[in-house]
Amino acid sequence: MKTPVSTAPHTAPATLDPARIRAITIDLDDTLWPIWPTIERAERALAGWLIEYAPATARLYATPGALREARNHLQSTRPDLSSDLSALRRESIRHVLRQAGDDPGLAEPAFDVFFDERQRVQLFEDAMPALDWLSTRFPVVALSNGNADVHRVGLGHHFHAALSAREFGVGKPDPRIFHAAAGAAGVLAGDVLHIGDDPHLDVLGGLSAGMQVAWVNRAGAAWEHAPLHPHTTVADLMALCEQLG
Repeated sequence: MKTPVSTAPHTAPATLDPARIRAITIDLDDTLWPIWPTIERAERALAGWLIEYAPATARLYATPGALREARNHLQSTRPDLSSDLSALRRESIRHVLRQAGDDPGLAEPAFDVFFDERQRVQLFEDAMPALDWLSTRFPVVALSNGNADVHRVGLGHHFHAALSAREFGVGKPDPRIFHAAAGAAGVLAGDVLHIGDDPHLDVLGGLSAGMQVAWVNRAGAAWEHAPLHPHTTVADLMALCEQLG
């Protein structure tokens, strides 16, 4: 297999070069679907489960957002879990169970309830037609710091491969995970177009790895990272497909 190589970061606006693209890597959360409605539903499902099976924990963490605050606090104290959001969520559940005096062994089934609901995503309207278009023309690799499973979400047939920070050990914007994704597609990093919504994780990360990058800017935010720039900025994925032609 070819060894992906990095090139210098892109430091000035330029036109996307579709002729160079031999593979696509694409972010998942907030690129193919909005993440926070999904997380909120999953946290509500978890809270409902706790009421039935761990009532002391449910009472202690009854305030809206309390379970998420516990998860965020654990993230600040357990940097070793920063690349594995499933382990982070599971251990935060174990912590609140133990704190409330409930059985910490309930963390596994409680996490399963959360995780099942976390896979029930509502795609952006443009996501499915864009994936249909891209996957018939390029090998497409899912590249995510999150814990969505493209097969459980129902999109697995669109992807040549899927790579997550949890599996790889480091996440975006580290160039190594971008290079690994290029390798999974069987191409060099310079042959890849990375698509994502996050200016830091996706755009700057992809540029540092030597990829062309498309910034999916659904909200019309200003670009604040000059002199670095994405190769193209689009309001939705179908607009990108039109550029790729």
